[in-house]
Amino acid sequence: MIILQEMKKILNYKIAFPVTFIMLLIASCSLEEFNPSTADPAIAYSDRDGFESLVNYCYDGLYYFYGKIDGIGAMELGTDIWISESKEKGFSLYGSDMNTELGTLKVYWQGFYATINYCNLAIYYADEVKGYTEEERNAKVAEAYFLRGWSNLYIVEQFGGVVLRTEPSSVSGTDNFPVRSTEAEFYDLIISDLKFACEHLPLDQGVERGRVSKKAAYGMLAKAYLQRTRLGEADASEYARLALEAAQGIIDNQGEYGCALYTSDDTKSGYSKLWDGENNKTNMEFLFIEAVDHEAFLNPDGSNRGRTRQYYLMDLKNIGAEWGTTEKNCAWYGRANDRGIKPTKYLLTEVFKPEKDPADTRFEETFFTRYFNSKWADFTINQALITKYGKDTSVLGHVIKNTAGTYNTTDVYYGGKSYYGVNASGNTNMVDEDGDGYLDGLSVFTPNYIIPAAEKAMLPFLCVDPTDMFESDGRWVTSATMPLGSAYKDCYPSMRKLSSLYWIYSNQHWQGDVPILRLGEVYLIAAEAALRFNNDQAAAAGYVNTIRQRAAVTGRADEMTVNPGDVNLDFILAERARELAGEQVRWCDLKRFGKLTSAYLSAKNPDITNFDDSKNIVRPIPQSFLDAIANPKEFGSNGY
Repeated sequence: MIILQEMKKILNYKIAFPVTFIMLLIASCSLEEFNPSTADPAIAYSDRDGFESLVNYCYDGLYYFYGKIDGIGAMELGTDIWISESKEKGFSLYGSDMNTELGTLKVYWQGFYATINYCNLAIYYADEVKGYTEEERNAKVAEAYFLRGWSNLYIVEQFGGVVLRTEPSSVSGTDNFPVRSTEAEFYDLIISDLKFACEHLPLDQGVERGRVSKKAAYGMLAKAYLQRTRLGEADASEYARLALEAAQGIIDNQGEYGCALYTSDDTKSGYSKLWDGENNKTNMEFLFIEAVDHEAFLNPDGSNRGRTRQYYLMDLKNIGAEWGTTEKNCAWYGRANDRGIKPTKYLLTEVFKPEKDPADTRFEETFFTRYFNSKWADFTINQALITKYGKDTSVLGHVIKNTAGTYNTTDVYYGGKSYYGVNASGNTNMVDEDGDGYLDGLSVFTPNYIIPAAEKAMLPFLCVDPTDMFESDGRWVTSATMPLGSAYKDCYPSMRKLSSLYWIYSNQHWQGDVPILRLGEVYLIAAEAALRFNNDQAAAAGYVNTIRQRAAVTGRADEMTVNPGDVNLDFILAERARELAGEQVRWCDLKRFGKLTSAYLSAKNPDITNFDDSKNIVRPIPQSFLDAIANPKEFGSNGY
């Protein structure tokens, strides 16, 4: 696995790596020492082991953007499908918090440029490395080309045409007078880098899970071609054709590339299997991942992984606790101050079909809606709850059964280590003895469909549906807009992806791999590219229907089929939300579709009231960069 199994080969080169990273290595593993006792990187990197250690370190940035708020805020918030008043308000609401001093923005900027600099080092010294055949050298440096292309894609999409760097800083020296490059120049280099990666990366990287191969390169190339269509160039349709060609290359040759969609059966959809914990570390659909070492924690930041789910958590500690929940509920482990990213009405009731038993399993696989009594004792409904929440007196004295219990994970045996003994709710007393259609341990239910008020009053648990969550105009309720607004504004479906109990490690940490690009997205890239190239709705529908049908059990696949005439760009944008919500792609999607506008956001996410069409399509340039250069006026602050 990337960096992980190869850690023993990483060298103690103080000239090349931060001291903190070196100390992590020394503390974490037994090094096979190779120290040329020199301060000259030209000598260090001309050695094969030294060069490979440099390429390994090019992957480091992944671990600070995926599963971390620094990447989530920039890539997913401020869009049509999520809102937050407490987490990353600058990204979410476009208010005064979005400025050049925003800390997470600085991490994003510096992290991607650090990755680019390591990649430039590897590319610069590649021709000097001894001990390789030409094919071996090209295969190794192709990883750096891939990661530089990936990094520049996310730089240009967040900040526009900023500094395009192709030489390592140790060679070019301090750049006190940087200049802007155009977005087209960025994409020229991105595409060139990814084409090199496509040509030279191997089909498979063997046991080194997480190291990029051809399937990742072709998938990312398709993504870059498609994203470039937003520039409005004269040959935009040609870039769409090239995106379709690259995507088709993977779709039509899945056996060669070693990837596949999970298939549905009579009881479980392929989409459900995609997110099963037991499939995580060998996932057929993942093309490019952040590989997490769950055994020795040889990751940047050690075991501090998998925090995504905590940011999307409803309030189980306060409001939920009135009905028997705790933070350690339904596999949710996290601090109360992490919660706060919640879905919009558009996502819950328009993107996903608001009905009790949809054929599409993607809503249930994307969200938790049921939260169980986890107080380690039965919980009795009292008069105070009935009065506060307007419940029918018939539920007075109803017992919500304790469901907390030890989740025995001794069946999880990976890499010679057994995992067990995680306490979680929803594991005992999961029964429906009273026959009302709900499990007797249910404390809070947050469906995306409407339940009549009279029926909700009779339910022996807190039920919060869209009529309680949202105002008539689609805004989230507040304590000022309705009597129970202070409670209902913190009750919502919590994102379920990347939270399988299979990889729970502690109350804070989840040790599963995180997909950055997967095959399901490639199908949607192909569908969108077919429309943008020559409006081939039949081809687009073919790709879309493959994805949609595998999201249902086999007996309901026909319900998911759409007609070619219904497949247009607006349909694709909504389909991408159904398939990819929470996977850190939505900002780029809206930008490509021309939907980062005040008019669109006010219609789909009316809690966003400060979007400025003249500046908010890019992020502020961090003040730390502006302060470090001699020509800050060249950059301004991107309008902020």
